[in-house]
Amino acid sequence: MVGTRNIVFAEESAEVELLRAQAEKQKDFNKRLLVTLGRVSELGNSLKLELGPVYNDTQSLQTVTDNAGRLLNELQKQTRPLEGKADEERTIRDGPAAVGVQNYLASLKRAEDKLSNLKSTNFRVNQEAMSELGNLLNYGRQQLQTLFASLLQEDALAIEPLQFITKQLSFPGIPQSKIPELAALDGFISANQPRTGYQDGTPSARVYADVRGLYLSSSLQNLATASISTSRKKSLDTIYRQGTSGIGTYANAIEGIFLAEWRNITLIFARDNWSAIFEHTTRLAIGEFSKTLRELGVQIKSSITTDCFLAYEIVGIATLLAIRIDSQTGQLKQQLVDAVKPVRDTAKASIGELLDDIRRRMGAMISIPNDGAALPITTEVMSRLQTLVLYPQPLSSILTSLGDGNWSSSASANGSTTSLPSTKSFDVGADGNQLLAHYVSDSIEMLLSNLESLAKRLVRSKAVHGVFMANNVAIVDRMIRSSDIQALFNSTNTANKVESWRKKATGTYLDAWREPCAALMDVQYTNRGARPPSGSNAIDSAAIVKSLNSKDKDALKEKFKSFNLSFDALSAKHKEMSQSMEREVRSQLARDIQAMIEPLYARFWDRYHEVDKGRGKYVRYDKGSLSAQLSSMG
Repeated sequence: MVGTRNIVFAEESAEVELLRAQAEKQKDFNKRLLVTLGRVSELGNSLKLELGPVYNDTQSLQTVTDNAGRLLNELQKQTRPLEGKADEERTIRDGPAAVGVQNYLASLKRAEDKLSNLKSTNFRVNQEAMSELGNLLNYGRQQLQTLFASLLQEDALAIEPLQFITKQLSFPGIPQSKIPELAALDGFISANQPRTGYQDGTPSARVYADVRGLYLSSSLQNLATASISTSRKKSLDTIYRQGTSGIGTYANAIEGIFLAEWRNITLIFARDNWSAIFEHTTRLAIGEFSKTLRELGVQIKSSITTDCFLAYEIVGIATLLAIRIDSQTGQLKQQLVDAVKPVRDTAKASIGELLDDIRRRMGAMISIPNDGAALPITTEVMSRLQTLVLYPQPLSSILTSLGDGNWSSSASANGSTTSLPSTKSFDVGADGNQLLAHYVSDSIEMLLSNLESLAKRLVRSKAVHGVFMANNVAIVDRMIRSSDIQALFNSTNTANKVESWRKKATGTYLDAWREPCAALMDVQYTNRGARPPSGSNAIDSAAIVKSLNSKDKDALKEKFKSFNLSFDALSAKHKEMSQSMEREVRSQLARDIQAMIEPLYARFWDRYHEVDKGRGKYVRYDKGSLSAQLSSMG
């Protein structure tokens, strides 16, 4: 056991010695390594000091190299726009018809981009290339304008508007298949273009206005001519009949073709350009419309008392046309109002001229019919008034601008206005109807008062005077009742003054019959004899005559003779004039005469017919024969 332990101890001692020897070697190695590291560090510091400037120079050279590379890349970019220039030039020179519109527009767009890139370089070396590209683009745009115009010309042949109006068809516009192409062409032509000419008009806008403006004008030319020819009358004294002129059809055609053109413009052009393009496209047609209205205005002025109704019709049609187009487009109201203004001024002047015409013609008359027949001027004036009330809308506007009662020619002439009409101002409400009713009433009053003055000046016979006035009043009343004048008076509570004139005329005529009535007047004395019972129908003529003295009997005989002479003369005159009396006048006067004479004569006859003792020498008529005579007058 002891021997075994010694062996183990000896082995462990040997291992310890070996480890000590290795530790010594490691310690010696570390010392040598430290010395080596010191030498390496010294060598590194030396190299750093020697190679530092070389490294810095290398970094600077790398930066220069990078900058040079970037410069080369930028130079390549700047020269790249010139690549393919020859191809674009060949495409643009060939034209859109040869290469197709879309390819042509794409080529122009690429050329435009190249020019934009070249301009951004600001290199003097690129100036020539930029000039060439600019000229090429101008040539291309000119080709597009030519194509734009040719496409428009294909659908610019004049049409006949009357066919579309009579068949109630919509007016044609530019075919829908062409709209996208025209819009694309306008978009490129108008882009980056200096705007010259009318109110910022683009080249394509000017082309459109020229081509389509001529289309509108030529399409409407026949209707303009027809409006003038249909407005001419064969007889200058004939009153214009509503709807005779073709101006209404002309206005309908303008509305239809203008609105169709507005739809074209809104589909092709940018919104900001709609108003200016529409205005200039329609300018030529509106000018022709204005010229037509001026010619009609000259014609109306030459026969204003008969053609003023054409002026009212034109004012109504043109004003409504302006309102309708403005409501659809927001345009052209001022232009259309300016076009109708001369005719409107003439229409306003006619309001006073119609009244002045009555005064002039009445003042120039030197006689009236001996039989009291009505004058033709009464029928003429009433015919004019009957026609007048057929135009309530324009007259409402005109009379409102003049003011109630300002009907004189001077007021009408000075009442011109340039204010724009509106739907509200053109609406015929209670006020407008009231003014029209007042004007018609004043016209009738002027007519009848002038007839009255004329009769007083030229006629001494009250019978003729009364019949004359009654005949004229009857015509006035009849023509009121047979026309829209009566409805106008009823709707506005305007008093019909004709009845007072009728009563006045009847009273004047009956004044002539007061002479036979006076012969039937007697005097009764209540203190002489017994008074007859009140309300008694039994009158004893013989007893009454017997109670009279001879002087009273002779006076009664003279009264009967005087009545007979006066009654016969007036009856004969009445029958003579009855041929010229209006039917209602003849019957009315007969009733009034009978109501006036018959009761007086019946009373007188009942009391005193026995003075003649049935011989008929003094008492020519009994009650029955007198009643028959009076009845025959009607």
